[in-house]
Amino acid sequence: MTITAKWRQHIEAWQRIGLSQAESIAPDAHTFTARLSDYRKLFQLDSTVLIPVQIQPQPAVTEAIVFTHAQGHRLELPASTPASWVAELLRCLA
Repeated sequence: MTITAKWRQHIEAWQRIGLSQAESIAPDAHTFTARLSDYRKLFQLDSTVLIPVQIQPQPAVTEAIVFTHAQGHRLELPASTPASWVAELLRCLA
């Protein structure tokens, strides 16, 4: 279903207020849940972005894992960062 402007405003107001879904200000919880699902799907489709990541080897002295974005953003992690955590980070960025 297409999200109407009224439902979009309602959901965005609900998000700003910070209430839980159970505390939503909608009169019908089932309808609210359905519209919220539609709203989230709308932004999932529009927000898919590929972020180029360039991994550059660092001198052994720094002992760090460094991710560098093409626009110059850097994320530097200690070499002791668990591989499972780095894998989860990369999964989230994909």
